[in-house]
Amino acid sequence: MLDLWHIHLSFALVAFLLLPTGKLSLRTQCIVLAGLLLISYVPVDDLPLAIYLRTLAHDVSIVTLLGLGWVTLVRLGCVERLASPQRWQLIVLFGVMGLVLYPATLGMTPFDPYRLGYNPRAMIVVIGALALLMLYWRNGLAVAMLALATLGFSLELISSDNYWDYLLDPFVAMYCWGALFVGAVRLCLPRRANVLAD
Repeated sequence: MLDLWHIHLSFALVAFLLLPTGKLSLRTQCIVLAGLLLISYVPVDDLPLAIYLRTLAHDVSIVTLLGLGWVTLVRLGCVERLASPQRWQLIVLFGVMGLVLYPATLGMTPFDPYRLGYNPRAMIVVIGALALLMLYWRNGLAVAMLALATLGFSLELISSDNYWDYLLDPFVAMYCWGALFVGAVRLCLPRRANVLAD
């Protein structure tokens, strides 16, 4: 089941991030992570355990895998947390991409951008330009996400022949939209408190 490697990896990363392993040593946390990866292959009714995650979530994008991997490295203490400006750049970037894709695929607009993902030359140029912008802003994680998603599409690393599926999935979009909503509420609350105080 090498073609489903991303399902097993996402299962292990999500399970690891949900477990309270912060007080364990680095070695113990790595053993837990490796154990979760092995558990994802345990058969339940003749299917690996991780496949049941796929029935709930379908395939995750390369961007989601990289995001989960980054947060895991932060948990392990291998890398620092993203600075706030870089984090917001990522949130806005993938939040806007989600707004371009998902409302249209639900029939809310006359144009379906998902079709562009089957012959994505123009999209790859746009993503390349966005990667250069992120490089200018020194956002290495965003550059890596865009570049590796494009490389993954070229190498057909997941079971989709549409470029969008390497860049986005509903989890990325919903996380970004939620973060943007919470951020907007936090910006408005102090202003509202000041108005009430006056």
